[in-house]
Amino acid sequence: MPHIQQLPAHVADLIAAGEVVERPASVVKELVENAIDAGSSAVAVELRRGGMGLIRVTDNGCGIAPAELPTAFLRHATSKLRGPEDLGKIGTLGFRGEALAAISAVSRVEIRTRRRGDPAGSLLRLEGGVPGEAEETGAPEGTTILVRDLFYNTPARLKFMKKDSAETAAAAGLMQHLALSHPDISFRFLKDGAEALHTPGDGRLDSAVYAALGRDFARSLLPVKGGGDGVSVSGFITRPLQGRGSRGMQTFFVNGRFIKSQILTAALEEGYRNQIMKGRFPGCVLAVELPVTAVDVNVHPAKTQVKFAQEKAVFDAVYHTVLDTLEERGGPVVPVSPVPAAEPEQTVNPRGDFFQAMDAKTFREQGTKTPAKPAAPPPKRPAPPPSWNTERGGTRLSDSVPPLPRREAPAPGGRTPFPPLREDAPPSVLRREPERRKPASPAGTEKRPFVPAIPQEGTEVPGQETLEPQKETPWRIAGEVLRTYIVCESEEGCVYLIDKHAAHERINFDRLKAALEPPMRQALLTPVAVEPGREEAALLLENLPLLEDFGFSCEDFGGGAVLVREVPADLDAGDAAATLEEIAEKLRQGRSPAERRETLLHTMACKAAIKGGWKSDPAELRALVSKVQSGEVQYCPHGRPVAVKLTKYELEKMFKRA
Repeated sequence: MPHIQQLPAHVADLIAAGEVVERPASVVKELVENAIDAGSSAVAVELRRGGMGLIRVTDNGCGIAPAELPTAFLRHATSKLRGPEDLGKIGTLGFRGEALAAISAVSRVEIRTRRRGDPAGSLLRLEGGVPGEAEETGAPEGTTILVRDLFYNTPARLKFMKKDSAETAAAAGLMQHLALSHPDISFRFLKDGAEALHTPGDGRLDSAVYAALGRDFARSLLPVKGGGDGVSVSGFITRPLQGRGSRGMQTFFVNGRFIKSQILTAALEEGYRNQIMKGRFPGCVLAVELPVTAVDVNVHPAKTQVKFAQEKAVFDAVYHTVLDTLEERGGPVVPVSPVPAAEPEQTVNPRGDFFQAMDAKTFREQGTKTPAKPAAPPPKRPAPPPSWNTERGGTRLSDSVPPLPRREAPAPGGRTPFPPLREDAPPSVLRREPERRKPASPAGTEKRPFVPAIPQEGTEVPGQETLEPQKETPWRIAGEVLRTYIVCESEEGCVYLIDKHAAHERINFDRLKAALEPPMRQALLTPVAVEPGREEAALLLENLPLLEDFGFSCEDFGGGAVLVREVPADLDAGDAAATLEEIAEKLRQGRSPAERRETLLHTMACKAAIKGGWKSDPAELRALVSKVQSGEVQYCPHGRPVAVKLTKYELEKMFKRA
């Protein structure tokens, strides 16, 4: 058995650093939380190469005394706890005293700080956790920390880092949460020299939401305020019609700390029960305030999970606050009142012609009446005497050629209605060759080919090709119920209930999985900007080649948005945003490439399938039933059965006939 020995301090520091510092976003979180605890009103964060090259955090807080600067980087050194009694009433974001020690153990750190009123500042450099000599230097009030070459001395951790874009997106999402939790602080985030976030710090949560989450999301929110049993809830929630494809836009804070809580998520979604579409999730920015003694924040190394002393009180406060708000203000912004239909006698047609305005009831009543006979045409004027062409040997002119005017007596005043015609006019005046055509048949005597409205079997329709009658099938579609289930009867006397959405989803999944080429695309007339959240957008941009394989053409739109220019031809353009949000949620799960691809195929097949409640064409129903009855489709991609079979005996047994 190996001998027991104490680990060297350097190895212990690396192990402790692995618990606190997982990625560059972890460094940003610890340093910004320290800046908030220092009483800062403005915090700036800058990242280079996703944080692997440089992380710079600057604040205007209280600063650190020169004599205490080396002590700040020792393990378990903190200014926020004094005794064991303080562990039960933690009101600061940081308290363990491990952040600076863990960060300095896996990077090269430089810190400049100056307290308010001090004539000069202090400078300290550390490499691998080993500090140098503290120096006096010029510095603004507050603290600036530079972290370079993260994980340079831990290659095992370095190889698990993701692309720079993904690490930057994780840090950007973290900055969003910190900005929302403290709207009274102005946050500024720069990535590779470009500003990605800047909040005003005016103390208004709606201003922070607008700056951090965008205008479209801010416009879909409803303000909430309520609570009970010592728990207060405030913030914003989305309207039921503005549901999201994932839970990525749900943000919760407890006493100013961003957390992830299943209790709060369940309370929020329970408040939306029966008010939001199935498969859609509400978004929110909710701040929960309760006594510091009623919550334990020391249950997770990253401090993103807490434990409540009274979970039911917290659940009820969030649930009732959300429910009351939705009942009062969750409806449409502008109430729509039905327009009363005009009475039949009020319908007026001033023109009196064919184009009449009438309601459906009047149209049905008039359609059942015998159509009135058309009025008798006015009496025809007597035809003028025929004129003859003297050169054509008496050929009659066409009736369409008007006769030449004759000489008439002068009108009173010596004026004639037409110029006089010379009796010796040359024959060329009368040379108008008539167009030879067949004489028109009298009305009602012209024979036309009879075209039946419904072609009978064996008859040929002029100008059309008679289709072959459908082949006999060993099943018959009896109908469709609830616009979701197809009722089918087989020749063996069995009845099948077929879920048309599940069947079509399986057909789509098999087709997409067997396809060797990317699906056909449709270019959008107006590109769609999808805002799934900064981390979700980074996942989509990181997997652009995979999206190309599924028929999407996307690009970075900035601010956590993805611009969609093309979508698969089978997908409705209105479902593009929801589909990409769901794809981002699946990409977050971090499975193997093969499993991830199959999961995305499930999503694509589901979104492109016929939905329950849609009115389907009979030809679509026949195609679905044919696939099911042939045994080609039995289960949907998620494993649910496509059809339910009832035998004749089972039906008769239900009705007590067997």
